[in-house]
Amino acid sequence: MTERLLQWVLDALDDMKAREVTVLDVRGKTSVTDYMVVASGTSERHVHALADHVVETMAAHRIKPLGVEGEHSRDWVLVDLGDVIVHVMLPETRQFYQLEKLWQVEEEGSENP
Repeated sequence: MTERLLQWVLDALDDMKAREVTVLDVRGKTSVTDYMVVASGTSERHVHALADHVVETMAAHRIKPLGVEGEHSRDWVLVDLGDVIVHVMLPETRQFYQLEKLWQVEEEGSENP
């Protein structure tokens, strides 16, 4: 079910032309969720439209978000779907917070001695 949920999110973001969509597999790194999806919008309006479309797509599949944060924010909206958390941001906000870097964990054995 989690992979299907993730695919619905990705399809919804693609429908609305989200930019730089990244899927972070955080299983084993946190108990909060399995996947984080980070996407950029081209404007404040686009960020909100992307998040709204994700919520509407989930409603069509009879899935209600656990929460939506940042609806009144200008630059970042989070949609919590339980096993998948979606972050939609303006590019400059995404660059500032660097969620991908925050959740990146080096593969075992990839460190240089």
